[in-house]
Amino acid sequence: MDDTVREKNSIMNMMEEKILVPSSVPAELRETYIHNYRLATHDSGRLMLFAGDQKVEHLNSDFVGPGIAEEDGDPEHLFRIASAARIGAFATQLGLIARYSGDEAYARIPYIAKLNSKTNMVPKHAQDPLSTAWYSVDDVVRVRDTAQLLMVGVGYTIYLGSIHENDMLREAAHLTMEAHRHGLLSTLWIYPRGAYVQDEHDPAVIIGAAGVAAALGADFVKINPPHSPTESPLLSLQQTVRAAGRTKVICAGGSSVDPVAFLKNLHDQIHHAHTAGNATGRNIHQKPLLSAIAFCNALYAITVENKSVEEASTLLV
Repeated sequence: MDDTVREKNSIMNMMEEKILVPSSVPAELRETYIHNYRLATHDSGRLMLFAGDQKVEHLNSDFVGPGIAEEDGDPEHLFRIASAARIGAFATQLGLIARYSGDEAYARIPYIAKLNSKTNMVPKHAQDPLSTAWYSVDDVVRVRDTAQLLMVGVGYTIYLGSIHENDMLREAAHLTMEAHRHGLLSTLWIYPRGAYVQDEHDPAVIIGAAGVAAALGADFVKINPPHSPTESPLLSLQQTVRAAGRTKVICAGGSSVDPVAFLKNLHDQIHHAHTAGNATGRNIHQKPLLSAIAFCNALYAITVENKSVEEASTLLV
């Protein structure tokens, strides 16, 4: 064995030692879990998640309108971006994955299959939200094996504080265990929402949500960053990361904002609050294809490659 190969193997072994495999992963699938984790994070420990589940969550409002690229109205725009850009994983509904992954260009995308979704047609004030699973983890595994896809994990949304939270918590717990049983990652979207939630961005509530994700055994939790008129957002986010323990925190991107401002905020979240990446949707797919790819690459540069905001900004078009 030459020195180059020995050094490469040594680096790979070091990366594997840093990945804490949950006890819920069977011994025979530990390597599969490690492979999926390394594929999603590119050995950085951070996840650059391209979130493409809004076709259900926000219906058509995120895809057509002022300032939104015309091609965003076509679902394939999401797959064109995900196949050409540098990302960790692309999260979307299993039905969309099944419809588009047969194309050779889209078969090599690392996917996270979103298992539940709900529309926004019922107003928040009208009824506490409930979103249950459309698919099982076995369904995801069958699609993965049939099409030979890079399916790295599953995703699920919980509306914490809803009177229906127990249904979603129980389902998320079961799906996380099932994902690990197959060597897949579990990523939870946790949003405090319902009649008893006065402020869904309240730091105390967001910090609590991160602790719930840890109790459920998730690998990553996607949260909306906490906001308070009296507390530093980064300090609150630090406390959120601490509450999550070994479950890694990634922040939702929200509505479209200035790209450089977005990059600076992401850099601060990672390097000052110690979050583990980003989950970005509208700020990517509402752009024309080349701009969307460039923005993904800039996010990847900060998230995975530890680039500065200045360095990442040079990738924008």
